[in-house]
Amino acid sequence: MTFTRRLLLGATAAVAAVPNAFAQAWPTKPIRIIVPFPAGQATDILARVMADQLTKALGQQVIAENRPGAGGSIGADVAAKAAPDGYTLLMVTISTHGIAPAIYPKLPYDVQKDFAPIANIGLTPQVLMTSLKSSITSVKDLVAKAKAGADLNYGSSGNGSASHLAVEMLKSVAGIKLTHVPFKGNADAMLALQSGDIQLMSDAIPGAIGPVKTGKAIAIGIADQRRSPFLPDLPTVAEQGYPTVVAVGWIGLSAPAKTPEPILDKLSAEIMRILNEPEVLEKMKGLAFVPAKESRQEFEAYIAIENTKWQKVVHDAGVKIE
Repeated sequence: MTFTRRLLLGATAAVAAVPNAFAQAWPTKPIRIIVPFPAGQATDILARVMADQLTKALGQQVIAENRPGAGGSIGADVAAKAAPDGYTLLMVTISTHGIAPAIYPKLPYDVQKDFAPIANIGLTPQVLMTSLKSSITSVKDLVAKAKAGADLNYGSSGNGSASHLAVEMLKSVAGIKLTHVPFKGNADAMLALQSGDIQLMSDAIPGAIGPVKTGKAIAIGIADQRRSPFLPDLPTVAEQGYPTVVAVGWIGLSAPAKTPEPILDKLSAEIMRILNEPEVLEKMKGLAFVPAKESRQEFEAYIAIENTKWQKVVHDAGVKIE
C-alpha cells in the first residue's frame, strides 16, 4: 500500500469517527426542549417531566422552552433550523407532525425531511360525545338519525383541529351528513353541547373525561382500536362497526434532521426507560395519557402513517385553511 493511499484511508477513518467521538462526549452543555405550545398544556407538562428525568440521566440541565404560535408551527420551525448537535429537541404532536402537513401546504418545515424522530411518549384518543338533549346514546343511533335526515350539528375546537377531523373521519366512513360548527376551543364547544345548541362533539380524553363522568355529556364511542383505561366501559367506534375510525392524539420527541445517530439512540433508550418510572407513569395517568413507548423506528413509521391518514381525511372532507 502506497504512502498516499494509507494517508487517504487514515483521513477517511478519522472523518468517520468524528460523529461517534462527538456523541460519546455529548452532552457537555445544557439541552433545550422546544415546546411549540403555551405553558400549562399537556405538551408543556410532559416536556417538563421529560426534562427533569433527562437532567438526572444525562448529567446536564435539560430545559423546556415554550415557543408557541401558529398551531405549533413557529416552535417546530425553530427546531427544524437548529444545529443538529443534540442540544435542541422538539416536542412533536398530532397537530405539528400529523395534521398540519395535511392542511397547510406552505408549512415552514418538512415533517419527513427536517426532523429525526426519537420516541413517541404519550397517547390520548378522541371521545365522541352527544348532548343529553339529543337522545343519541350510541354511534348506531347517531348514524341512524343522520341517515334519516335529522339536522345534526357538531362542534369542534376549530377548523383543522383533531376534534374537527375525528368527526369528519366518521362522516366519511359512515356516509352521513353533519354540519360543522367551529368554536374557539373545546371548552366553548362543550358549553354548546350542554345547552343543546349542538348535538355532537369530539375531544381527547383529558377534556372529555370530566363532562362524561359528571353526567354533563354522553360518551358514545372512543376513536381507537382498543378501549381506554380511563373510560373502560366505553365501547370503541371500531366495536360499533367502524374499525377505521381511529383518531388518537400523540406527543413525542424529535430532533433536527442529521443529529448524530448515537445521540438519537441514547435519547430514545433513555425515554423508554423513563416511561417505566413509577413517578412518570403516575404523572401521565393524571394527564389521562397512556405511555406510547415507541422506539425511534416505530415512531418514524407511525408519523408517516399518520401523515397519510390525515391527508386522506382532509381531502375527503374538503378542508381548506389558508
